[in-house]
Amino acid sequence: MSDDAAPPGPDAAPPGPDAAPPDPDAPDPGEALRETLLDSKVLHRGRVLEFRIDHVRTPGGRRARREIAAHPGAVAIVALDADGRVLMVRQWRHAAGRALLEIPAGTLDRDADGTTEAHALAAPRELEEETGYRAATWRYLGSFFTAPGFTSEEMHLYLATDLRPAHEDRLGPDEDEDLELEALPLADALALVDAGRIADAKSIVGLLRVGRLLQA
Repeated sequence: MSDDAAPPGPDAAPPGPDAAPPDPDAPDPGEALRETLLDSKVLHRGRVLEFRIDHVRTPGGRRARREIAAHPGAVAIVALDADGRVLMVRQWRHAAGRALLEIPAGTLDRDADGTTEAHALAAPRELEEETGYRAATWRYLGSFFTAPGFTSEEMHLYLATDLRPAHEDRLGPDEDEDLELEALPLADALALVDAGRIADAKSIVGLLRVGRLLQA
């Protein structure tokens, strides 16, 4: 695969050596907990988020209110260079009131008709925009929900290797993003996680996942 190619989708590689394929005939262990949607009211549609109030019926027959921030989904990338360093970006996070050190990530684009782009196409774009690098080798590591108590955001995690600088026609960060690129040995990044000095959830998940993968 060339460094300009999109990474493969989730079916192209297994999530990891310790993951077994799901059994399509296995019963859903959460079926008895399923809630039934009764009605939904949209309060606001923003550039990324849709805020709404859902009323549901619980398995016990009660009516309950759920406050939801609907999100199109996102990608996060652990990018390792030839020296085993992970590319990270430091940026100001207004909601947190501080600058955070994070792995590169970004929201999936959504068209006017509501269609959301494939995460396999978003990953190389976000890596290039935030770090200035392209990757020749990609591995999909699965997905996780960032805060399922109130948002539908599903984060798709990738490992990117065989990195090269994107000199020609390089994509840059969004106009409202000010980023500082840092390259840390993976061991040092994992030490920062253990010390509580990396506080961003997706970065903690991604670094620990890749650290475990490389130790296997």
